[in-house]
Amino acid sequence: MAKKIKTCKDSFVTMTEMVLPNDTNTLNNLMGGRLMHWMDIVSAIAAQRHSNRIVVTASVDNISFSKAIQLGNVVTLNAFVTRAFSSSMEVYIEVTAEDIPSSKKIETNSAFFTFVAVDQTGRPIDVPEVKPETEFEKELYAGALRRRQLRLVLGKRMKPEDATELKEIFKIG
Repeated sequence: MAKKIKTCKDSFVTMTEMVLPNDTNTLNNLMGGRLMHWMDIVSAIAAQRHSNRIVVTASVDNISFSKAIQLGNVVTLNAFVTRAFSSSMEVYIEVTAEDIPSSKKIETNSAFFTFVAVDQTGRPIDVPEVKPETEFEKELYAGALRRRQLRLVLGKRMKPEDATELKEIFKIG
């Protein structure tokens, strides 16, 4: 039987939050942990939409905090599945912060999270494939295998010599 195919937009999720005093540090900036929590939620919803299954977070790529998100800002998180493997899915998240009174909006963060779809007993289960449509989606899709291999090597779940996509980047072997 052919595997089901879904587009990136089928899993697209937008989540909006306002930064309140309880979300901030002593400098009145959004705490990094709170932002990561929001990113985990929005990306989990995207992975669930793609797989129609319960999902668990498998990995989180690098998240850098170069631009502060301030008290009172409205934070918008957009997420969608970029590529699916057998039971895992890579989800791209983009974060923007908006100061509504001053009409200023800035992109603050982006990251890739990986989720695994599981059945009711917690065992991994197959997920639909992803068909990218836009140029940006195609670019993310094309790089997903390299990012996956890097995650597996760093997590000691793949030998570096078996990471064929990484060898090509670094001209190894």
